[in-house]
Amino acid sequence: MPPHPPTEAGVPPARAPLTERIAGWSARNAKKSIAGWLLLVVLSVLAGSAAGSGAKTSDAGESGRAQRVIREERTVASYSENILVEAERRDSRFADDPRLQAAVKDVTEALRGSDGAAEKVLSPLDSPQAAAELVSEDGRSALVTFEIPGPGPKADTRFAAVEKSVAEVRKAHADVRFALAGDLSLTAAVDQAADEDLAQAEALSLPVTLVILLVVFGALVAAAVPVLLAATAVLAATGLLAVAGTVVPANSTVSSVVLLVGMAVGVDYSLFYLRRDREERAAGRTPAEALRISARTSGHAVVVSGLTVMLSMAGLFLTGVDVFNGMAVGTIIVVGLAVLGSVTVLPATLALLGRRVDALRVPFLGRRRTTATKSTLWTATAAAVVRKPLLLGGAALLALGALAVPALDMKLSEPGRLDSLPRSIPEVDAGIRLQEAFPGGPDPAQIVIWGQGATDGKADAAVAAVREAAAGSKLLGEPVTVQAVGDVLSVKVPLAGKGTDATSVEALTELREEVLPRAFEGTEGLDYGVTGRTAGLHDFAEVLDERSVWVIGFVLAISLVLLVAAFRAPLVALASVLLNLLSIGAAYGVIVLAFQYGGLAGPLGFTSFGGVVNWLPLFMFVILFGLSMDYHVFILSRIRERRLRGENSKDAVVQGVGASAGVVTSAAVIMIAVFALFATLSGIEYKMLGVGMATAILLDATIVRGILLPAVLTLLGDRAWGRRRPDEGPSADGPAAQEPVEEPETARTSTLLRT
Repeated sequence: MPPHPPTEAGVPPARAPLTERIAGWSARNAKKSIAGWLLLVVLSVLAGSAAGSGAKTSDAGESGRAQRVIREERTVASYSENILVEAERRDSRFADDPRLQAAVKDVTEALRGSDGAAEKVLSPLDSPQAAAELVSEDGRSALVTFEIPGPGPKADTRFAAVEKSVAEVRKAHADVRFALAGDLSLTAAVDQAADEDLAQAEALSLPVTLVILLVVFGALVAAAVPVLLAATAVLAATGLLAVAGTVVPANSTVSSVVLLVGMAVGVDYSLFYLRRDREERAAGRTPAEALRISARTSGHAVVVSGLTVMLSMAGLFLTGVDVFNGMAVGTIIVVGLAVLGSVTVLPATLALLGRRVDALRVPFLGRRRTTATKSTLWTATAAAVVRKPLLLGGAALLALGALAVPALDMKLSEPGRLDSLPRSIPEVDAGIRLQEAFPGGPDPAQIVIWGQGATDGKADAAVAAVREAAAGSKLLGEPVTVQAVGDVLSVKVPLAGKGTDATSVEALTELREEVLPRAFEGTEGLDYGVTGRTAGLHDFAEVLDERSVWVIGFVLAISLVLLVAAFRAPLVALASVLLNLLSIGAAYGVIVLAFQYGGLAGPLGFTSFGGVVNWLPLFMFVILFGLSMDYHVFILSRIRERRLRGENSKDAVVQGVGASAGVVTSAAVIMIAVFALFATLSGIEYKMLGVGMATAILLDATIVRGILLPAVLTLLGDRAWGRRRPDEGPSADGPAAQEPVEEPETARTSTLLRT
């Protein structure tokens, strides 16, 4: 049987990779492909709109079990609220200040006369015991507590009526401060801030990305294609996430992560494809030939990169924690859609546009940007590194090591609702004042008691014991409130501290290990569990300590296996994994310096809570290991291609880094810009995520890509790529093997004539 005629890349048509065959079909059926993509987006959005309410997230461990017990009752609970009343004069005391007492009296009467909007109103004027519980130790602050009946929509309406009543009382007592803080008020403030943050990120990410792509491509059409593809992928992912959320719980943070990751990888994958298409056309290929080669090279690498991200994110399922499960599902969906769009609708769009993809050029910039050239800067940098790999590589290693040192002092914690948002938000300021006057008020521990007779008096003795213990404890506070939720009893006990600090954890430990075992001693048929913010965060941290090692091991193994499969070079794969660990460690160090130590508190407008958000390091580790494959796959592909052509190791490294620098730098700038936008949002979790991800990408695309990787490959020499002889040529199955070799003009012309 005669051999297949060679193609431009020297690969027989029968052995064309799947990505090329898919792209070829999409290009031949461009209108169908684009219509199919738009239909997918529309159906996903409609399905998400019709999905209804999603499954609710639960905490880990005992806290999550107690939450589920309450939810199973399917009975609407009331919402606890507080009004802190303080005189403007610091020397004023409630016991001897008639104006302060009058203010408390008026607000109490307003609440009790609110036609059922407020229930179970308690005031320090009710009795001496109430005064002891509802007046602060320094005597300056008084607390009026009440409950707002649910369900949620009705509770919101009732809460609005309460706010109006309080505002009227406030007008009559101008010299007294009223601060409203509790379940509804703080939750509403957090939700509103999250919604505003997400809207701001959406509004800024698209124009910022478009501007960067205009600089990269020099043409409006070429710049708009990646943005539109990424935006539609995020839109479809949001709809599908809503459907998946009916089974897998996903909180509001997941939507922000989907936007963050979707815009970054969606634009990057399109960028890789478009840059290769432009390079091939600039080298003399026809649009059809350029598209076919781009599908075979960049398309294959996009699939490898996307698969790595998705498999890495799947490692989060090993935690068994709802918040991580939701993040994993959301990220896998949006990355999968970005890959699908890059290998189908993008080739179809390019086939329809042809050379018109360079239309609407930017004056003074477009003509220069449409010419594919190597990076002079990175070529020179790589050349210097291969001449002195030990010196320059060692200096880069020391620099990243120095940045990583602060990570050894990382303290994982979780900002309370009062630490997460700026104090300029009135509800947050009210909560902080309440916390200072009555420690544990905004975030009390919730004891859930269930079993036969729990609400029929069988638990009364245990509740009385808890009250007695709280009255005599320095770590447990008052008032202790009791509420029946169906057949379950809910008892709330204030904890000392800020809710997430060591003092609050100590108070939780005392409650769980000392107070409750004594209170329920000899009580049969009843069970109990402690939930609440402090308990939930503590149990979450314990689960992370136990299961993080399994997640990390899974991600490392997956990354190593995929790199070995892609390049058939175990030493290169191992070096890449180790370099990724180093860049992530350096990013951790920057986070500690910026947030735990408060180095960026002023510029970014936050107050340090003395730690790092406990879910952030593991999430960053998982996703960065996937995203870093973008750079390593493309850089190593270029280097390996030249090595297999017969170039010596040093020349292959220099030319490979120089040839890939343009696309890698452009992709890194886009990722850094999108991630950096999150540092401008109000939530401290978003700020940490943005700074950490942007720092890791910056280090990976500069120090690691430009210095450490060339130094390591130079030191490894021929051993880096195994025993394959240079004259064997590229194999047909690695990403590099699919890349056409750059040929002299005469050779290229001869190949085209033969084809």
